[in-house]
Amino acid sequence: MQPVTPEALVGRLVGFVTALDAGRRWRIAIDGAPATAPGDLADALVGPLRAAGRPVVRASASDFLRRASLRWERGREDADALFEDWLDAGALTREVLVPFGPAGTGRYLPSLRDPVRDRSTRAGTLQAPAGAVLVLDGTLLLGRVTALDLSVHLALRPETLARRTPTADRWSLPAFARYAAEVDPERAADVVVRVDDPRHPALVLPV
Repeated sequence: MQPVTPEALVGRLVGFVTALDAGRRWRIAIDGAPATAPGDLADALVGPLRAAGRPVVRASASDFLRRASLRWERGREDADALFEDWLDAGALTREVLVPFGPAGTGRYLPSLRDPVRDRSTRAGTLQAPAGAVLVLDGTLLLGRVTALDLSVHLALRPETLARRTPTADRWSLPAFARYAAEVDPERAADVVVRVDDPRHPALVLPV
């Protein structure tokens, strides 16, 4: 593992992206449990990528959840449902990831459903510019969505995850245990960052 500062981590990830061909669109995902704040890291990439000359589109998997009646069919605190049913991976792939792919049109839907109000956002499709970088954040993404060009997983030890998960959300911990066992995101991701201490992240470098 290579210890880095949070600022250096952003710089390293931006370097990975800017090394990619600027002539096509790219799909970058930041995956991690809510305790790792994947959205914060995704947000932190936007400014530096734009400063490097790359158009950026920010999206969040939380805007592509299924209706509450489907998510909560087995109860509001069912960890298996969280793992299997909450994310509308088909809609996210169809409406966002495929359009950003090599053969895509660039016409994408920025959001599908407001997860709080449980209503359609009624968002219209937008056109991503040539060379745009999609920066997507989410939880339990790997293995559910595969149309990605670069995946970053924010990793925590199980005991750290349990400690940093609010009491009201501890019912979700078995979902992350399943994710580790069945998907093994630390092997599935292109880049792994250990964030047991968010002030001192560490890049896990390949052997």
